[in-house]
Amino acid sequence: MQDIRVASVQFNHRANDKHYNISIIQHYVEEAAKLDVSIIVFPEMCITGYWHVSKLSKREVQDLAEFVPQGEISLALLAMSEKYQISIGAGLIEIDEKGKLYNTYLVAMPDGRLAKHRKLHTFVSRHMTSGNEYTVFDTPHGCRVGILICWDNNLIENARITALKGADILLAPHQTGGCDSRSPNAMGLIDTQLWYNRNQNPEAIRQEMHGHKGREWLMRWLPSRAHDNGMFLIFSNGVGVDMNEVRTGNAMILNPYGQILAETDSVDNDMVIADLKAQELDMCTGRRWIRGRRPELYQPLTAKGDELSAFDARFSKEEID
Repeated sequence: MQDIRVASVQFNHRANDKHYNISIIQHYVEEAAKLDVSIIVFPEMCITGYWHVSKLSKREVQDLAEFVPQGEISLALLAMSEKYQISIGAGLIEIDEKGKLYNTYLVAMPDGRLAKHRKLHTFVSRHMTSGNEYTVFDTPHGCRVGILICWDNNLIENARITALKGADILLAPHQTGGCDSRSPNAMGLIDTQLWYNRNQNPEAIRQEMHGHKGREWLMRWLPSRAHDNGMFLIFSNGVGVDMNEVRTGNAMILNPYGQILAETDSVDNDMVIADLKAQELDMCTGRRWIRGRRPELYQPLTAKGDELSAFDARFSKEEID
């Protein structure tokens, strides 16, 4: 891996408004390019909107979806990437030639390539299908990148396999925080009026976003994905009201020791930037641990148990944080 400058963005998308959401993406891409950023990461499904999709019919979801890579959004991201010479990651709804729908994350690269990851554990809509492949690829910036979308990151096996496939950097786009997690020790709903009143009382919403419903929850597990697997991690998240929930932002960039290189405490749209130093990968704890693995012991990890679909696991009473 070569040293590289990266950025993570949090922003409050508009449901069903691709034009507006792309305009926000372009704004931050322009700003990042001025600062010599090579990779910029935007949130999960930020182009189409996220939580409102849970209430849409299959036809309505199909109308919002696009083909990849021939769709309008894919082409727009590729053109933007080439113009500003920056790799751009952003999420949308994909439809394939058979009509299947996916929560998909695209990375448009300035050399004309387009990588995509279909979320492995999709639950936002029963009309959407989960992906079945890990996504790790080389970039024109001298680094190897993996993608896991939101809940994909909660399952530690996914992060480990991404690392084993050679990822130097894990892109972790989310729409999280302020959720009804159905666990007293995980997240919880935030009063939407606190965010609407953020200019009059910013500390009230900041306390909620940085408390156990947001940042405190993230810090119980997110740094371990970077540390235990020896990867840099770029966490991008929605912020503000998303239908009846409040996304908690906290965009951050972590090194392979799980230490925070950059983060924001903004309760609104924002971008953070960090320089990733390749030397930190060489002897980081996670990579040394991986070299000491004993795969012959790990067969129970692939044995079937009482697993549920991603939708049922997310919304079942047995859900844990």
